[in-house]
Amino acid sequence: MSKMDKKRMKYAAKPGLMAALDIGSSKIACLIAQPFEDGTIEVVGVGHQVSKGMRSGNIVDMTALELGVSATIEAAEQLAKENVRDVVLCTAGGAPESKLIAFDVAIAGHEIGDGDLRRALDPTWLYARQNEDRRIIQTLPVGFSINGTPVRDPRRLYGEKLGVNMHVITQASSAVRNLESCAARCQLDIESHVVAPYAAGLATLVEDEKNLGCICIDMGGGTTSIAVFKEGEVIYTAVIPLGGNHVTNDIARGLSTPVSHAERMKTLYGGCFVTGSDSHETIKVPLIGEDDSEENQVPRATLADIIRSRIDEIFEMIAQNIKDSGVDPNIGRVVLTGGASQLAGVRRCAADILARQVRRGRPAALRGLPEAATGPSFSAAVGLLHYALAERQQTSFTSLYSKEMPSSRFGRIGQWLRDNI
Repeated sequence: MSKMDKKRMKYAAKPGLMAALDIGSSKIACLIAQPFEDGTIEVVGVGHQVSKGMRSGNIVDMTALELGVSATIEAAEQLAKENVRDVVLCTAGGAPESKLIAFDVAIAGHEIGDGDLRRALDPTWLYARQNEDRRIIQTLPVGFSINGTPVRDPRRLYGEKLGVNMHVITQASSAVRNLESCAARCQLDIESHVVAPYAAGLATLVEDEKNLGCICIDMGGGTTSIAVFKEGEVIYTAVIPLGGNHVTNDIARGLSTPVSHAERMKTLYGGCFVTGSDSHETIKVPLIGEDDSEENQVPRATLADIIRSRIDEIFEMIAQNIKDSGVDPNIGRVVLTGGASQLAGVRRCAADILARQVRRGRPAALRGLPEAATGPSFSAAVGLLHYALAERQQTSFTSLYSKEMPSSRFGRIGQWLRDNI
């Protein structure tokens, strides 16, 4: 057992606590919260640090990532003065794919109850059909019908046939196994997998946006992910393998400057549009491999041109992805969140290329959440807590069935007997 693991053992576990772990390409964040009977939660522990070992949402150095996750969890536990074992995890890696599946279940005319919904939503048959190279990480019901008539909640209604529209999200099996291995090395169990844009949407969208239709775009360091909400449910997700780190690398290459200084320039002087004074204002740029006295003087407009080129590419890829997906073109609202969304001019770029109304989203305020964790870069982490709370309080349809399906035939039969007898 490592020294870090021994440090984590000094607190007694408290079963009521919820822990959210967001593993990104630029940042690892952990939030620990205490839920209350009135449906509110209080954040009691926060940990975050620069991510090492991840690139474009995929693990490239297990040892470095393990150290980062353990340190982040330990920091949150020290504030909470509690130990955590189970975490709700999100990541944008593993090339997630999104598919809608429709099927019918015979009801025989009786009143529909929770047992009927468990049978209808039971994803066992989906797990049996999954490819070896893909892993189902989320199955989300997005619509119901009774005898062909759409309904929002079929319980306590009568009918002969219950129709279900299921949103199935898969990831590459190898990527999921790598994450599970990292969690196990850090003495953690994964309670649920949640795709990053879905979590970000839960934290930043208001109810009207979810119901009327909205596209949530989470701009991270290594990836930019998309979640489309309609009628209160997420109906499509996708990930673009480009993010804020690619902007930084473009600056470093274009200006022959160290990556650390390119990140600083992006943060302090970066923007997507050239103003009147930018052509005359210059920025000092240290050169790679030279001493501190060797600097270039670069017009600020040059920096804006480099940033704009990459940001335009990201939104053009998003626009094409949304078009190819068949998403309702009448969904005319976009919410931008994530750390890279804070670049000056990003909102205007999105509005120009996506031809939709755009606002910047921040996570909804939570009691106990420090000011440093209220920015767009923490949207996914905060959204994980909202997801975990809904599952525990059984206020979502997905809470009606077990996420972990029995692996054996006899285990599945036993699960059916427990649910139906």
